Amino acid sequence: MNTQEKIKNQLVIQKSYFFTHETKDVDFRIEQLKKLKRAIRKYEDALNDALWKDLHKSKFEAYATEIGIVLDELSLHIKSLKNWAATKKVKTAVFHYKSESYLHYEPYGVALIIAPWNYPFQLLINPLVSAISAGNCAMLKTSPYTPETARVMGEMIEETFDSKYISVFHGGREVNQHLLEEQFDYIFFTGSPMLGKIVMEKAAKNLTPVTLELGGKSPAIIDSDAHLELAARRLMWGKLVNAGQTCIAPDYLFVHKQVKDKVLALMKEEIHKFFGDNTQESTDYPRIVNLANVERLKELMKSGKVYEGGIVDASDRYISPTILTDVGYDSPIMQEEIFGPVLPVLEFEHIDEVVNFVNARPKPLALYYFSESSSRQKDILNRTSSGGGCINDTLMHIANHHLPFGGVGNSGMGRYHGKYGFEAFSNMRSIIKKSTLLDVPVRYAPYEDKLGMIKMLIN
Repeated sequence: MNTQEKIKNQLVIQKSYFFTHETKDVDFRIEQLKKLKRAIRKYEDALNDALWKDLHKSKFEAYATEIGIVLDELSLHIKSLKNWAATKKVKTAVFHYKSESYLHYEPYGVALIIAPWNYPFQLLINPLVSAISAGNCAMLKTSPYTPETARVMGEMIEETFDSKYISVFHGGREVNQHLLEEQFDYIFFTGSPMLGKIVMEKAAKNLTPVTLELGGKSPAIIDSDAHLELAARRLMWGKLVNAGQTCIAPDYLFVHKQVKDKVLALMKEEIHKFFGDNTQESTDYPRIVNLANVERLKELMKSGKVYEGGIVDASDRYISPTILTDVGYDSPIMQEEIFGPVLPVLEFEHIDEVVNFVNARPKPLALYYFSESSSRQKDILNRTSSGGGCINDTLMHIANHHLPFGGVGNSGMGRYHGKYGFEAFSNMRSIIKKSTLLDVPVRYAPYEDKLGMIKMLIN
């Protein structure tokens, strides 16, 4: 049986299992979430080793950005699911007298979850938590660019769940193509805007609902009144987590002309504080995922003057933290998402320049603004758009599961994390339950002389 036949057969099996309705039981869902949590604890060491081999992630970074985030998400779902899944009564208008209205959450069915390589564990398993929580079956697709992590996750899932409930497929684009030809009940995709368009096109053929978690060029702005030391530290931290291979990493920096020189010096200083004078020797500094991306980033670095870094060792998949100045608006590095430890720095004198620049381009996944002025902060938020972001920080909005995470426009659609993840994988049914004790005849034909009465009831 070839891969395409295996996918078709597996989908039939999982749809058949879904229609036994076993996964809809809330107690069943909670038990599966607990099983997943136990499995992650069991496989934590193996996951750490795999993430080190694939991306050179330290145990701290692996836990903080991958394993710990998922465990925290699981704890919230286990604690809150009964409340989230309960039928919710809502108000009923007076002309529906003798009836009650409520919202009923039901799972979609079999969900397809396609994960990227940059956070291969978090961005596969976190959506799975929401899919299980909502009562779905799920088919998972790992990234081929992080093979060790994919292997460990596959072993963990196959040991923990029956494949009729949760299944895993590995492989490259051909496997993705086969998966997207099938009629799933929901598709959750994390990746680039270019691939997101392909996923949406395929989903449209079957009118399959989707969540697209994409990316884009997320701007950072340091204004003249910012707390410069903290801004430099938090900005470089956000840029260099996972060696910049983060969908919400600051992609480029606009810094006010008055403070540009000081900010550049501070950012350089923070790099050395984080990783020492030889970043390549630091066990805390990750690597680029593959040689193709090393070469891509090496070419992008030619777009400006190297202020700091610029060192490339392809044999180690290493690119040093790099700051570029003298970058033109139309240079290659400003045309595509960087996805690496290279930060182009542009200067501004009037904030309108920055607002106009950001608004002239596709809406980013995140926006970061550093200023001590609450009025300036509100002004930036009012005059720009992004999926999310931070004031006086970077990345941290993704770590609060009480906030929905997602993009807008070119950076994606749909939201998840916490309750928003449960809702993303749920169909919210609107139900009116009508009494049979009373039937008001005004709605039935013939309608002669009833217009005044219906206006009185509705208005």
